[in-house]
Amino acid sequence: MTSLLVRPQQPDDQGKILEVTPESAGWEHVGFRVHRLEKGQSFESHTGSREHCLVLLSGKANVASGDYRWDSIGERMDVFEKIPAYSVYLPDGVSYSVEALTDLDVAVCSAPGHGTHQPRLIGPDDVKRATRGTGSNTRHIQDILPETEPADSLLVVEVYTPSGNWSSYPPHKHDVDNLPYESILEETYYHRLNPSQGFAFQRVYTDDRSLDETMAVENGDCVMVPRGYHPAGVPHGYELYYLNVMAGPKREWKFQNDPAHEWIVKQ
Repeated sequence: MTSLLVRPQQPDDQGKILEVTPESAGWEHVGFRVHRLEKGQSFESHTGSREHCLVLLSGKANVASGDYRWDSIGERMDVFEKIPAYSVYLPDGVSYSVEALTDLDVAVCSAPGHGTHQPRLIGPDDVKRATRGTGSNTRHIQDILPETEPADSLLVVEVYTPSGNWSSYPPHKHDVDNLPYESILEETYYHRLNPSQGFAFQRVYTDDRSLDETMAVENGDCVMVPRGYHPAGVPHGYELYYLNVMAGPKREWKFQNDPAHEWIVKQ
């Protein structure tokens, strides 16, 4: 199995089915995990030194942290309903709990925090939506935690790629400290397919090909992008959803396209 591909496992006693830590990824910033809870189940945790963004992928939940409580949040029962997610931002240094009011999938996105922001709910009306690309390069964006919204490190976004289309394309990278032209950001891609038996492809490669891995991605898989270009494509008959988490030394998303393929957007 490729070192960049993480597949889901059976739930543990807190419902965790997938986890990427800075230690397991061999990097410094991004953490990501997914919990799958049955109705009535709950889990408790602490943010430690890391800010968190809890994204309700599907289902309804009660979320609490100290004096903050958000009851019966969540609207979509499946990510492919394409309703923007309910999410909760939590700073570092706080305890929190999640209680499933229905069957629930929740993603826990994390990165280093500095205690400069308060917990808050990010509702569907707070999520900026956009469409990027044209033709078979079209994809639809739901920006949960863009750099225009308060956070210390985290950037979180959902992307829907229609059947037969490509995404994160033309291939781009963000692995050089060269602002304002390019920033260093680690990234995870959490993939879902509709119908669920489908598959997609993701390639992660560098200019010198010292990193060059192409993965067949199935429903619920996660791809780690430590550096390099990272396009994804989905075959005819299936649509692809992914949740991106990015973080790095500076909270700016500036990327460079692969020069060999930049002609695609300059026509």
